[in-house]
Amino acid sequence: MHPSTLARASSLLPHHLHAVAATITSIKPSTAEKGKGRLDQRHLQKALEALHKDGIVVVEDVVDHAAIDKLNARMIKDTRVLMDRGHDGPFNYNLGNLQQSPPFEVENFHPNIFFNPFATQLTGSFLGGRPIVSFLSSNVAVKAEEGQPIHCDADFDHPKIPFATVVNVGLIDMEPSNGSTEIWPGTHTDTDISFYEGDHGERASGRIRQNYLEARRAISPPFQPVIKKGSIVVRDLRLWHAGMPNRTDDIRVMLAMIHFAPWYRQRMTLTLPESLRDVVNGQPDLDIAATFTTNEVDHLAAGYGNAFDFNQDP
Repeated sequence: MHPSTLARASSLLPHHLHAVAATITSIKPSTAEKGKGRLDQRHLQKALEALHKDGIVVVEDVVDHAAIDKLNARMIKDTRVLMDRGHDGPFNYNLGNLQQSPPFEVENFHPNIFFNPFATQLTGSFLGGRPIVSFLSSNVAVKAEEGQPIHCDADFDHPKIPFATVVNVGLIDMEPSNGSTEIWPGTHTDTDISFYEGDHGERASGRIRQNYLEARRAISPPFQPVIKKGSIVVRDLRLWHAGMPNRTDDIRVMLAMIHFAPWYRQRMTLTLPESLRDVVNGQPDLDIAATFTTNEVDHLAAGYGNAFDFNQDP
């Protein structure tokens, strides 16, 4: 981009989109914190500062590894079923990035994974009150040469304050070679619909316009982090990001749970089997927007992409 053109594009960005370091703030809880399932005041402050400044933070080694490994083995079997569907499968932008619901089975629905107390402490503090969960899914990177375009999940005229966070749990180590998500730290502040291409509700909406991308890249380039298994990642839903190609033969599953602020008029509701009622309703610091059914719930027939509407009621 010509320097004068870049300068004009930079002037379009919010003035406070300042440069940030090419790293994610990572919190390492102490043994005492792990025992309580809560960060202490200093660690909580550090994590919240990172969420407000960068739009993303990591809490290391707080998810049970045995439960992760068991769920990973189960989900990989499902991934292969979805891969066989090709263009009829639940892919996002390209066939290398699948959106896959986890199995809604008691033996694989571990609260430490899906409703991790460290994640809930962070999202409740960040969003202000008792969060509401109405989205449980995953992003699965399979071997591919193509990644996603840089986009924002909030592809609508959204609030200018934090209203939703995505909680990610990788079922294996996530690194550039297997498609760790490219993130654009600091881009969650004052992003609005003028930045996007594609209408809300389209399969590939929320793509960031090229002039904004180049202007932002000149301030702070994006990067792909290394996230170790057992960590949780909490990011502001508004943060720019992109699923990147997995160049290995290993299937990489990254769970995604969305926590909405209690004041946000979100529309979505989960449909879960009756067998999960006690697990779901037993969460002390979360509300889960769910209805329960005695009918079979086919998790591989779940919606994907923009079948989910993160916008709120007027």
